[in-house]
Amino acid sequence: MKRNAVIPYALIAVIGILTVIVISVIGIDQRKTIQEAEEGGGEKQEQAEGGATADDPEAIFENNCASCHGADLTGGMGPDLTKVGGRLSKDEIKDIVMNGRGSMPPGIIKEDAQAEAIAKWLSEKK
Repeated sequence: MKRNAVIPYALIAVIGILTVIVISVIGIDQRKTIQEAEEGGGEKQEQAEGGATADDPEAIFENNCASCHGADLTGGMGPDLTKVGGRLSKDEIKDIVMNGRGSMPPGIIKEDAQAEAIAKWLSEKK
């Protein structure tokens, strides 16, 4: 008895098409969540989750900087920031945070109030 070789390929194609449809439906829901976050809903969610405000420099650092500079400021992929206040002024730090420098890209922190808060906090690290 000879088996039909097309059936496994057809089955794989049907499973693949169904998978794409399911992923698309999930993506539509995520799109709505992303739009709400961009419109300001994300800030309220951040405050509810971590109790952190937009002006809490430690929360800003943890959310935006710790992946490169380390949770304890000792560096990693980015430079050590434990004594950055001894090398740079608050205004210089704010400029770097907003505009980037070297391998640090610009725009990681976009809000002026957050950049001001983290620059003040880092300038006290001497």
